[in-house]
Amino acid sequence: MDEKRANVPIAIAAAIGMALWFIVSLAAGKREAWDTSAYWAVAYPVALGACALLGFVFPQRPWRWAVVLFLSQFAAMVLRSGELGGLWPLGLALFGVLSLPGVVAARFGSRLKSRQAR
Repeated sequence: MDEKRANVPIAIAAAIGMALWFIVSLAAGKREAWDTSAYWAVAYPVALGACALLGFVFPQRPWRWAVVLFLSQFAAMVLRSGELGGLWPLGLALFGVLSLPGVVAARFGSRLKSRQAR
């Protein structure tokens, strides 16, 4: 996939990540979505499923989709709170850890695609 075509899954992953963060945080009335049970019970599993689906549809270097999705949640958190805050390195590190199962899910989707192609 050339870099121009990579913009499509990057935009999709970013939109999904930001939408999940904003929807959960606004619905719960919290500044940070991960402070709610809805994030862990609904949004996080949906994010992992989205990573797998993106890996299936866009199988080249699928880890990128998970990283973008969770980095966009960091961006949404900053936008929602209106500040970067002093703990931003810790938040960014946590999103990095949260993205690891997404990387595995995206890789799984990519492998399913390659098996289907054979």
